[in-house]
Amino acid sequence: MSKGSARSRSVLSEQGSIIERLVRGQHDAPAILAPERSALTHGGLRRLMADAAGQLHARGIGRGDRVAIVLPNGPEMATAFLSVAAAATTAPLNPAYRAEELDFYLTDIGAKAILVAEDETGPAVSVAERLGIGVLRLVALHDAPAGSFRIESEAGVPAASDLAQVEDAALLLHTSGTTSRPKLVPLRHANLAASAAHIGATLKLGEADRCLNIMPLFHIHGLVAAVLSSLAAGASVFCTPGFNALKFFQWLSEARPSWYTAVPTMHQAILARAARNGETVTEAQLRFIRSSSASLPAQVMAELEATFRCPVIEAYGMTEAAHQMASNQLPPGKRKPGSVGPAAGPEIAVMAADGRLLGPGETGEVVIRGPNVTAGYEKNPDANLAAFAHGWFHTGDQGVLDDDRYLRVTGRLKEIINRGGEKISPLEVDEVLMDHPAVAQVVTFAMPHDKLGEEVAAAIVLREGSVAGESEIRDFASGRLADFKVPRRIVILEEIPKGATGKLQRIGLAAKLGLG
Repeated sequence: MSKGSARSRSVLSEQGSIIERLVRGQHDAPAILAPERSALTHGGLRRLMADAAGQLHARGIGRGDRVAIVLPNGPEMATAFLSVAAAATTAPLNPAYRAEELDFYLTDIGAKAILVAEDETGPAVSVAERLGIGVLRLVALHDAPAGSFRIESEAGVPAASDLAQVEDAALLLHTSGTTSRPKLVPLRHANLAASAAHIGATLKLGEADRCLNIMPLFHIHGLVAAVLSSLAAGASVFCTPGFNALKFFQWLSEARPSWYTAVPTMHQAILARAARNGETVTEAQLRFIRSSSASLPAQVMAELEATFRCPVIEAYGMTEAAHQMASNQLPPGKRKPGSVGPAAGPEIAVMAADGRLLGPGETGEVVIRGPNVTAGYEKNPDANLAAFAHGWFHTGDQGVLDDDRYLRVTGRLKEIINRGGEKISPLEVDEVLMDHPAVAQVVTFAMPHDKLGEEVAAAIVLREGSVAGESEIRDFASGRLADFKVPRRIVILEEIPKGATGKLQRIGLAAKLGLG
């Protein structure tokens, strides 16, 4: 180690930012990789973070200041997230947001500055300038190791050189806001450190591991499960420009990862192309595959395991928990298809509406508490009163624990279909319809009904080359479901609408499809 890099490491460890303490891999070990780029080592990443902190301080950005990041997926997005969080508070935003959305998010965050690409001229810049928010330019150093950058902007009044501390907010993210105004979730460095440790322990991550990241880095799944948990284990992460099923197998061959993590729709798109990439699949050395952020159909789990010859670990996470709450186990531990596993970090319980904790086999709301859980939504006392009732954080999910304390999530409470008083879990209907040999994807949802209030509907994508009609699929469901659970309307689509992270969207789907 050079004297300069030793000095950087010393400064970072002495001043105590938890992000730097997490990036603790061996000096020459790879940390950040990307397609057709040389690797940035853990030592190089520590130097980059120290340099970036100095550049931010020189431009008036210091501890507690909020910096929105609007960058495309890739290695610079990963290193910028780490670097900004080490010196200030970071708020990654979806680069696809339009001006009105950016106006809301930047205002709600209280951003002091926004970090954009060197040549960015889109609405992020114009909105920031109109709001009086400073614009920082990230200059990617393409002739240097992956993720290398410098920050340019107009000179400002220098800030104190303090680094962020354990109880400071490291990361600001909004909830999806599907049915209401998005809520702002502040996650402290302590929350992120706890979650990274939980994921690392669950997956038994070590220095030899490498994650192939295809998740967007404006979302908790990619930021914590892929990037932060890898670096905290002294391992490495291969940062792609974002999910692309056509390029996935090329990246798999180049990166030679030991694992990847994704949402179910991504896994399904990968499986659809696996047969055409047989040699790459055969040569892959995956230790496991992880799935999270939406329910993984048991059929998809089985097909993934058969194709890649490794265990598939389904986990359960959410923004307010800095991602992971429960996870199935690596062998020789149990993996239960349809279950998200036992608690994997925080405590998990199932609660009745009156606050009673329920026993195995009883259905109620999933609640959690632990060191990875946010202390509360920002500027939203009413939401906090409801979310933290009875001393636990209420996830808004309905679920049931079995005798092994494995959790089965039966649906979002707000997605449960109320058909004339009969409560129907859309996930239960999904599971049945996925057994039809012609069905590739399905999302069951509530459709307005003038007498019953809600009726059951389903949107379906057929397997390539398969043919099936609405009546055939309804007949299939009728033999496996109680009559009131059988979809009264089935819409066959080429593609089901997805959210920004690739999750299928139930809420609002009836309106999008013009039903009811």
